[in-house]
Amino acid sequence: MPDAVNLKQKLTLFSEHWSPKIVSAYNGNDVMVVKFQGAFPWHKHESTDDFFLVIEGHIRLETEQGNVELGPGELYVVPRGVLHRPVAEQEAQVLLIEPKGEPNSGDPATAATKVWI
Repeated sequence: MPDAVNLKQKLTLFSEHWSPKIVSAYNGNDVMVVKFQGAFPWHKHESTDDFFLVIEGHIRLETEQGNVELGPGELYVVPRGVLHRPVAEQEAQVLLIEPKGEPNSGDPATAATKVWI
């Protein structure tokens, strides 16, 4: 029987910010954990929505349509094509779901390399 994925344990395995780590996959999507601190560059995803679920801490999703504040247990999906950036005044731990190979910055040239942990 396969083991369940323990998100808290996975988050102890790294310290860098803005570097998504793949912890699972389903239906062509990567399920990732990431640590946010500071502001990520403004960007958009032309062909997919962008899923954010806060595990610990607080983030602000700044979008061209207005800002969304998220705390632990809250999620928001940024619709495809909407300019946005996540901001965390203090470190936050977040679960992301994106189609496999989707660059986190919306641009392969500036995207973080995603690795399995």
